[in-house]
Amino acid sequence: MNDDTLARHLRIHGHVQGVYYRASMVEQATRLGLHGWVRNRADGSVEARVQGAPAAVQALIDWARRGPPQARVDGVDVAAAAIEPWDRFLQRDTA
Repeated sequence: MNDDTLARHLRIHGHVQGVYYRASMVEQATRLGLHGWVRNRADGSVEARVQGAPAAVQALIDWARRGPPQARVDGVDVAAAAIEPWDRFLQRDTA
């Protein structure tokens, strides 16, 4: 990571579980060269922490607003986050 690294916390709402959302996000984030993680939440939302080049982070946020074809995204909450020492993008267990 360098001084241009941007980190964001995402919370995605809608029909986003059971539709390949997390795995699709891992694919997109990896393709964009991003680091972080994604997981389902017990309330039915999906949560992610993402960091990397600002343009790549924004591209993933834009993707998150659509998601994979089977998803119906009602909204994405985006907040600033601290930079962490991740070396890839992971799919985590439900929280």
